[in-house]
Amino acid sequence: MRRPTLVIMIKEPRPGRVKTRLAQGLGIIPATWWFRHQSARLIRSLRNPRWQIVLAVAPDRAVTSPMFPIDLPRLPQGGGDLGQRMKRMLQNAAPHGPVCLIGADIPGITRAHIARAFSALGPHDAVFGPATDGGYWLVGARHPARLPRDLFQGVRWSSEHALADSLATLPGWRIARTDTLQDIDTVEDLRRSGA
Repeated sequence: MRRPTLVIMIKEPRPGRVKTRLAQGLGIIPATWWFRHQSARLIRSLRNPRWQIVLAVAPDRAVTSPMFPIDLPRLPQGGGDLGQRMKRMLQNAAPHGPVCLIGADIPGITRAHIARAFSALGPHDAVFGPATDGGYWLVGARHPARLPRDLFQGVRWSSEHALADSLATLPGWRIARTDTLQDIDTVEDLRRSGA
């Protein structure tokens, strides 16, 4: 099996462009500060010789941003909705797999969580890490080039239906679920997480 790839979808941490729901309760500058430090801490903590990390950045021009570690490969997320961008990153970052994709706003992710997700891909076609809000913090595929054309179509993003809707786009696939974690979208999420 090839060395797996971990894709981290990350926005350039600019005020008013990141964590807008968090900013409604926390303020634009504090929300941006939180995201900038959270994403830097996450990237540092997930470096591991067992997998390679690729940053999927937005906006596309941020591929040259000095805010990201210079030694990590970067890919522009490109256009489209979240599902289209996620599918593109799963297929382009590691077309021959295995690959897992996460967001940068989940403070509880550890190397052990990522290792378990990659391990689950051994006997499964795909893996999901459920989030406490009905969405998910991780999605992975053993053979990303074989992902269905309609993957993630019709998913109700930012809702309690996101995981169920995404699973419905993979009929007949052997799917594993791994650890449940909490992402940070609102001030209440931040308070509950203790981050």
